[in-house]
Amino acid sequence: MKNHIDMAWQARFLSDKPRERDHRPPFRRDRGRILHSAAFRCLQAKTQIHAVGENDFYRTRLTHSLEVAQIGSSLTAQLKFTDAFVYLSAQCGVDKTELQKQLKSLLPPNDLIESLCFAHDIGHPPFGHGGEVALNYMMRHHSGFEGNAQTFRLLTKLEPYTPNAGMNLTRRTLLGIVKYPAILDESSPQYASLSELSAVHSDYVKLADWRPGKGLFRDDSAMFDWLLEPLCADDRLLFGQFKQTRTTPQETLKTRYKSLDCSIMELADDIAYGVHDLEDAIVVGVVHLQQWQEALEELSRCESEWIRKNIATISAKLFSDQHYERKNAIGALVNYFITGVRWKLTGDFNEPLLRYNAELPEEVIAVLNIFKRFVWKYVIRDVETQRIEYKGQRILTEMFRIFDSDPERLLPRNTANRWANAPDDKKRRVICDYIAGMSDAYALKVYHQL
Repeated sequence: MKNHIDMAWQARFLSDKPRERDHRPPFRRDRGRILHSAAFRCLQAKTQIHAVGENDFYRTRLTHSLEVAQIGSSLTAQLKFTDAFVYLSAQCGVDKTELQKQLKSLLPPNDLIESLCFAHDIGHPPFGHGGEVALNYMMRHHSGFEGNAQTFRLLTKLEPYTPNAGMNLTRRTLLGIVKYPAILDESSPQYASLSELSAVHSDYVKLADWRPGKGLFRDDSAMFDWLLEPLCADDRLLFGQFKQTRTTPQETLKTRYKSLDCSIMELADDIAYGVHDLEDAIVVGVVHLQQWQEALEELSRCESEWIRKNIATISAKLFSDQHYERKNAIGALVNYFITGVRWKLTGDFNEPLLRYNAELPEEVIAVLNIFKRFVWKYVIRDVETQRIEYKGQRILTEMFRIFDSDPERLLPRNTANRWANAPDDKKRRVICDYIAGMSDAYALKVYHQL
């Protein structure tokens, strides 16, 4: 099997020669387009967990994305060292030093991994996952809505660098963005079967019923087909496989595989979520030492020797009155996760960008999951956080109905023109694109205007 990267992954959908005397490599040009996009700037006013403006210390989607980029770069650097090849060496029966020579060239350049991390949340709507659920509910008869799918749509269609190809990024950058290589309405067939749910009280959206599945919009399948053109037929079929078979009509499915670059970005995102969002909650008093005892007991019994040895000291520093001690503890935890990263063989792919992934050992994943579960229980599911999220849901669902009732009158001129020129079955997607691109503050402003 080949271990070199085909030049087709540097291709763009539209022919795009660099400007005069522009000697930047392709992925650096991608990075620049993402950084200078309106969608990226909008992340500064979008909720991460806590509502923007509640406290200056809280991370926004923008600061979260910057931290994910830093962690992603560190993970990529760590994967160059021999220790990261030990597990893969055992999997393949090849000397780790030989694997290191063969595979280091597959790692994404720093420009590329930063591009993926900067862009990974660029399609998320206002008001966090509550906003995502609200738009999914409003689009339930029109292939649904999901934040990662909207990211792909923004990059390949909506962001106005080109007339119809979005930012016109390289194939490899787009491949790294795709976490779930399937079509959303295939991985989430509940749109048809759940269409009657909440029909009587449709003003009140129950989050558990309308949490979206994972995949790309059917509207963007042509660009997805172009993206996968370098793959052979067997690779393409394997890449789209689901982890499990459906046991109920309502069950959502997740795909099994992702690219090497995407696996690094996703690990960086998980580490930032589990550690940095916990830091926010401690500093502003959402989480207290008494609540932390629950996680501390789990961590004290985990399989990781380093965590068992150090978690008491780290916990004391996390809740210390001295901010530098808390930063020291956060840094130690992030370092623990980063230095645990290793290569793994994912499947029988011909394409090396799919054949290998980055992963954390099971004992390290178990520790990260304890952090993530704690953040979910005591931060995300905190009643005040949920009430703010619910308020955002109500704003978006009502605003969607208002625009849908009289779009040519109430939508901005450019959006109204897009709506008028769209086929009847695509008109709601135009409204959804407009609302999804709003910041929290702008959505609130428009809602009050209406």
